[in-house]
Amino acid sequence: MGVGVARPAGTGPLSEAGRLFLHAVDVARAVFARPFQCREFVQQSWFVASVTILPTALVSIPFGAVIALQLGSLTKQIGAQSFTGASSVLAIIQQASPLITALLIAGAGGSAICADLGARTIRDEIAAMETLGVSPIHRLVVPRVLAAMLVATLLNGVVSVVGVLGGYFFNVIMQGGTPGAYMASFNGLAQLPDLWIGEIKAVIFGFIAGVVAAHRGLNPAPGPKGVGDAVNQAVVISFMLLFLVNVVLTAIYLQLVPPKGM
Repeated sequence: MGVGVARPAGTGPLSEAGRLFLHAVDVARAVFARPFQCREFVQQSWFVASVTILPTALVSIPFGAVIALQLGSLTKQIGAQSFTGASSVLAIIQQASPLITALLIAGAGGSAICADLGARTIRDEIAAMETLGVSPIHRLVVPRVLAAMLVATLLNGVVSVVGVLGGYFFNVIMQGGTPGAYMASFNGLAQLPDLWIGEIKAVIFGFIAGVVAAHRGLNPAPGPKGVGDAVNQAVVISFMLLFLVNVVLTAIYLQLVPPKGM
């Protein structure tokens, strides 16, 4: 019998997408494995929250202001100022809040997760765990992914509140809008599923950001430079997937949930 020659794994986009999908499936299956790493989960949740909560709050204020000012100017041009509140608040809750949260989870928390796992990988800690029969996905990846999902959900609520308050302030104070009309239009057009879709997006975006960061952290090129490249790749891939998934979820939501009329 001849000796088989190992072939290098494919490095093309399709191969990488396939490995990423399989990694996501492995993480989803390992979530239900026991024992649950409760201590690691709490530590990672606190860490991800500590590096993302302040930037998220600071970014949400100007983001809400830009949406309110732009929509306020547009509705004024077409004579529909009474709908400024509904349009700006719905844009913040449905689109801006989940995306801001996800981008900062991927950019700040995800990069830290990727760098941590990448450093462990190049130091052969991951290989040592596998040799001892310990699953790195169950022990290290699952707590980090769940932490990203939890923090994304909580931060989405923070961004929604801060963004709506900022939009209200800039519309009423800066553009001379009427507080009563701002709130009345929101009450007339908003509905509970608008809030739910924002939270669902935040959970899914947190899962994507955590899985991509963990996948790249477990598969860096050799050396410290490989870890740095893996961090950059994780952030870029996360951003691309987040925007793509956001389009799909928004299209599904608009098809399934009928708009509420005044």
